[in-house]
Amino acid sequence: MTSSHLAHGPEQLCGIGLELYRQALERGHVSPAAAEAAPCLIDYGLLQLSLDHYDRLEPVPPVAALHGLLRASGEHIADKRRSETQLIEIFSTLMRPDTHPRAAEDTPALKVLSGKERIGEVIGRSMVAASEQVLTIQPHDGLVRPPFHHHEAAMERDQAFLDRGGRIRALYQHTVRNAPYVLARYEKLTGDVEARTLDEITERLIVVDRAVAFIPANADRSLALEVRHPALLSHFITTFDRLWRLASPMHPGTVERLTPDGITPRQHAIAALLIEGHTDNVIAERLGMNVRTARVHIAKLAATLGSESRAQLGYLIGRSGILDREG
Repeated sequence: MTSSHLAHGPEQLCGIGLELYRQALERGHVSPAAAEAAPCLIDYGLLQLSLDHYDRLEPVPPVAALHGLLRASGEHIADKRRSETQLIEIFSTLMRPDTHPRAAEDTPALKVLSGKERIGEVIGRSMVAASEQVLTIQPHDGLVRPPFHHHEAAMERDQAFLDRGGRIRALYQHTVRNAPYVLARYEKLTGDVEARTLDEITERLIVVDRAVAFIPANADRSLALEVRHPALLSHFITTFDRLWRLASPMHPGTVERLTPDGITPRQHAIAALLIEGHTDNVIAERLGMNVRTARVHIAKLAATLGSESRAQLGYLIGRSGILDREG
């Protein structure tokens, strides 16, 4: 990299690089000597050597370049998330109460809970002591309704909380709208209870009375973090509130969602993930649906845009501008 060119990330394309890239798009090529002033264009895949003329660098189309950069960004984020999971698993044993004894009156800001039954007991005790508000994010895991005795126990616990004047707000993925037991659960509750849905939501979260939160600490949710740190609680609540404002009401009452230009909101969400280069399996997992359903939506999206191949579909999505509008 030349001494006059400062290192930067792809999201901060330098002025020299941007201008040279525009010239390459207009002319169809630039010389390697000209590209020396902005080596970032080659580093980030915006220019590539011509197969027919070795003394030319040709621009990668903006749609293809953007897809590549988004894919690299997504992989970087995924690596960071895997690192976070590994750190939690490593340090979870060090944070167990029996590892470092503390005074009984000392309540830790973070505590690791082990075992789903134990986690359920602690959440239940926090609900019994609560009287204000419970916020929950419940990602769809593809399972049928829970065992009857667990369902009934949760119903009794929630109704008792509502009877004390509490309010419940729950976020799900859109796919649960086709799960009758979820809606039936809320229809049986009386009080200040509301549920909304989004295409994608975060991992499971429960916040009770702005005093304690529970989040998974590993993939199978056999470990959980009990969080009482004020800064983390504030972060969780702010995140929930922002997702809540974007969500569509499910109970009480539903709102008909618009489908502009023949693209449904579900297909809009799938288009965004296709642009990022995700496979059908990843798209299905992210949106809480099975792979077959995801492929049906992809096929309908392709038919709407007139695409004859997966590669062409990505190009047509970018050209159509559907991702520039709200779904």
